[in-house]
Amino acid sequence: MTLGAVIVGAGGHAKVCIELLRAMNKPVAFCIGAEGSESSCLGVPVLQGDAHLQELRRAGYTSAFIAIGSNALRQRLGASAKVLGYELINAISPAAVVSPSARLGCGVAIMAGAVINADTSIGDLVIINTSASVDHDGRIEEAAHIAPHCGLAGNVTLGPRVFLGIGCKVIPGVSVGADVVAGAGSVIISDIPHHSRIAGIPAKNLRKKD
Repeated sequence: MTLGAVIVGAGGHAKVCIELLRAMNKPVAFCIGAEGSESSCLGVPVLQGDAHLQELRRAGYTSAFIAIGSNALRQRLGASAKVLGYELINAISPAAVVSPSARLGCGVAIMAGAVINADTSIGDLVIINTSASVDHDGRIEEAAHIAPHCGLAGNVTLGPRVFLGIGCKVIPGVSVGADVVAGAGSVIISDIPHHSRIAGIPAKNLRKKD
């Protein structure tokens, strides 16, 4: 008998991912939530505290999915799960369109309406959210998050842990550095250096007030 997957997370993002896995006919056994979480998440029992991840592995559970919105935390928890011996599975909506030449890492979430076109590389623990599109020859690195309704043209690179807010657009050939955060609706027309905070049309660096 195959044991169900362990979901790390018990919030709204976990709910979406549970439904994705169910649509793929992958059973879900438990969610692991923070102290004070609800006792169930879409009917899945919730265990409170990260220590349960190790306990479930000892009990024979081998598949995990990290359903955490924060890029850095998702990356860290994914690494911890791998060290414990879990296989990080993907959660891909049947209503998404993924090119047969696309290359997917592990622990990837691809939501309904998303499109990933030819020869694109999607790194581990990436989220391609609802109705987002990544055109040909894209490179999306580990633990990035492309929010709903974003549109990336061809040959776009996103570095690790990039977050593109809802509705962002990126023109062809642009490279966005690691840990960049782009505000909702940003239009990115030039390369963006690491750790930038950008917004606007066209997107520009945000400057903190003195």
